[in-house]
Amino acid sequence: MVAVPFLDLARQAAADRALVEEAVATVVQRGRFIGGPSLEAFEERFSDYCRAPFAVGVNSGTDAIALALRALGVGPGDEVITAANTCVATVTGIAASGATTVLADVDPVTWTLDPASARAAVTERTRAIVPVHLYGQCADVAPLRELGLPIVEDAAQAHGAEYEGKRRGELAAYSFYPTKNLGALGDAGAVVTFDAELAEKLRMLRSHGERADARGIAVLPGVNSRLDELQAEVLLRRIELLDERNERRRELAAFYLERLGGADVVLPVEAEGRRHCWHLFVVLASDREAFRARLRERGVGTLVHYPEPIHVQAAYAHLPRVDVPVSERLCEQVVSLPLYPELTDAEAERVVEAVVA
Repeated sequence: MVAVPFLDLARQAAADRALVEEAVATVVQRGRFIGGPSLEAFEERFSDYCRAPFAVGVNSGTDAIALALRALGVGPGDEVITAANTCVATVTGIAASGATTVLADVDPVTWTLDPASARAAVTERTRAIVPVHLYGQCADVAPLRELGLPIVEDAAQAHGAEYEGKRRGELAAYSFYPTKNLGALGDAGAVVTFDAELAEKLRMLRSHGERADARGIAVLPGVNSRLDELQAEVLLRRIELLDERNERRRELAAFYLERLGGADVVLPVEAEGRRHCWHLFVVLASDREAFRARLRERGVGTLVHYPEPIHVQAAYAHLPRVDVPVSERLCEQVVSLPLYPELTDAEAERVVEAVVA
């Protein structure tokens, strides 16, 4: 019997019931379900939250990566560098653009893309880099910019995270999958950008390649990847709670960092110049299965993000890469502990007791 679930989305659903019912009623009463005022309002609100001029809603974080790359002109025959220890969705997005993923290693302290490893992975066919803001901490983007390549930030886990005082780079892909810090009721995503031309191209790409003023006539090869009105309306209401919920995550993370300092695990760090939004609280355990079993016996649920580096997975064993020993070690040892805004203080205390037992 798990007394402290790793995640309990029903708690947030219960807390948000009134706003969700209001969102559904608003959309149904309006009778506009695709490409209406809810989408426009959320795009404006989310771009404002990210301190950027443009946000383009799409149907998933995976498509956000794919369409951002395509808007940059990346496609078949091109290579895109990303981290080997990411969620497979990062690579799915790159593959959907038509490009080939090239895997690089990560920094042993922050666990985000190592600029030196990324540099070693560059070839004459490299057209972009997709650093992953892993677990809610931004990758070190500044040295990556020195490589002179376009950057699409995978910010699927980084709603409200900051790097050098900013909440995003020039081009960032977000997911609103229900488990994210800002989650919808299903799949949803967005691309945030400073480039008006890219934003317009993204709007066309998400809707069959049509211009807004020329429906039914494709001006470029597009896809069907639209953020629907219901998800947009829910997100429009939930974004007003995001900062408060992120602060609760930071409070819980600070509690864990203080209380687990003497435990037999490696704790995550918040790198200087970055503000973590703690999408996940991940520790390293040398004997992961024994560690997880011990917590399970004490009623604490855990998960593993992510159990295999990308190149070990059957679908992507063929991908080119440089040596990635840090990614391989991390994937053998990472364990995610319960951390979400609805987790109680008593439950967090129980997690600590289970870890240090």
